[in-house]
Amino acid sequence: MNDELQHLKNLGKTSSQWLHAVGIHSATDLRKVGSVGAFQAVRKRGFRATKVLLYAIEAALLDIHWNDLPIDRKNALNNQLNSPASRAEG
Repeated sequence: MNDELQHLKNLGKTSSQWLHAVGIHSATDLRKVGSVGAFQAVRKRGFRATKVLLYAIEAALLDIHWNDLPIDRKNALNNQLNSPASRAEG
């Protein structure tokens, strides 16, 4: 099986399976939903994803390793994740 998600940096078999389980099957799908939306969908589905997945998804969209994601971007993602509007959606 040619899994487009597994060809993105940072996304392996498990994270790809989780994303597929929530209806995200391509990089285009991932861009539409966004990293925070995808992370929230995975968590809402009951998977025990950590914030590393959030950073991995964001970095995958930027084509960089998740450890290279700048701290200010990680902080912005965390703020978005913890915003009241985001919690209402998730």
